[in-house]
Amino acid sequence: MSNNTGNVLTALLTGAVVGAGIGILYAPDKGKRTRKKIKKSAVKAKDDITQSITHAKEEFSKTADAKKEEFEEKLEDTLSNMSYKADDILVALEKKLEDLKKKNAQLQK
Repeated sequence: MSNNTGNVLTALLTGAVVGAGIGILYAPDKGKRTRKKIKKSAVKAKDDITQSITHAKEEFSKTADAKKEEFEEKLEDTLSNMSYKADDILVALEKKLEDLKKKNAQLQK
């Protein structure tokens, strides 16, 4: 989850809690009932926020694991390609060395 999405989610939840609190405070009801409603709304908001954070953590973990696996695969492919190229270079150098040895042998005759 991106930082902006987290900020928007936090802002929405905060707005919902504040709006519910103001609505309850201005509703015509006894003080005891109002306090119970506020407490119930606060507990629900806390549970919603906890659930959202847990979900965000899970999504982040899944994304991180997927990116790690993707990186490891790309690294393995790169190392494999480099190994083949190194082998090709070694073969070419060995061939050049052999050619130079032959030319050297001819020049020494």
